Amino acid sequence: MPKRLLLISNSTSHGGGYLDHCEAEMRDFLGPAGRVLFLPFALHDREAYAATARERLKRMGYECDSLHDAPDAVSAIEAAEAFFAGGGNTFRLLKALQEGGLIAPLRRRVESGVPYIGTSAGSNVACLTIKTTNDMPIVQPPSFDALALVPFNVNPHYLDPDPASTHQGETREARIREFHEENDPPVVGLREGALLRIE
Repeated sequence: MPKRLLLISNSTSHGGGYLDHCEAEMRDFLGPAGRVLFLPFALHDREAYAATARERLKRMGYECDSLHDAPDAVSAIEAAEAFFAGGGNTFRLLKALQEGGLIAPLRRRVESGVPYIGTSAGSNVACLTIKTTNDMPIVQPPSFDALALVPFNVNPHYLDPDPASTHQGETREARIREFHEENDPPVVGLREGALLRIE
């Protein structure tokens, strides 16, 4: 089975609610899947985050289980019909996946054709590494190596430089050039509202 991924820059766009801007694409992507397994590890309050995702997915017509509630996380991954990794802090998300021994089972299931949706941090961890995230390293994962479901990295929330700005700090473009001084993989800048659908 071919891999199926939907990598979304952001979960909320200006003027809309949670997942409103990408609901139609998510529905089309998930198709007949009845249940989605949510990965809530990018935020500190996993209960509240799971409740938010569960309520929103229910309005789309999908049941949602949260991986942090599973008595056996690997078994939950093995049984999942689809995955949704939410946004938040990428370092925290990756650390939880690595320390839980979840990288290999997740990769195996997505490689076998189980749909994977990521928003922001959830999109970052689908890539080769998390080296192009915008987040602060509030925790230290064992490695920056991620799920490697695609042969590139992303930079969610990408912003083009504003020619009228007086800001003298590094732009996103400059940060990505720094990345390429030390690393080879391509980087896809995902602007707000943008997504990549990979089939």
